[in-house]
Amino acid sequence: MAETTTMTVRLSGVLSEFVAENVGEHGAYENVSEYIRDLIRRDKERVEREAFDRLKAELTRAFAAPEDSYKPLTAAEVIARNKA
Repeated sequence: MAETTTMTVRLSGVLSEFVAENVGEHGAYENVSEYIRDLIRRDKERVEREAFDRLKAELTRAFAAPEDSYKPLTAAEVIARNKA
């Protein structure tokens, strides 16, 4: 099971009010922790989706390239190219 970490976040003004509107009796979340966990999960999903979309676009370009544009690469060349 993953380790649980307690974090403290300070919000003021508009951000604090926005969170308060989304938590409690009239909000979509029962408590602030639930709201923050959902925001983090959504952001994680967004980052993963963007990475997948970049990979998909790269593969689409690669498969659309003419056969004579391919050249053999060593593992070291691939690693060096990906670091750039």
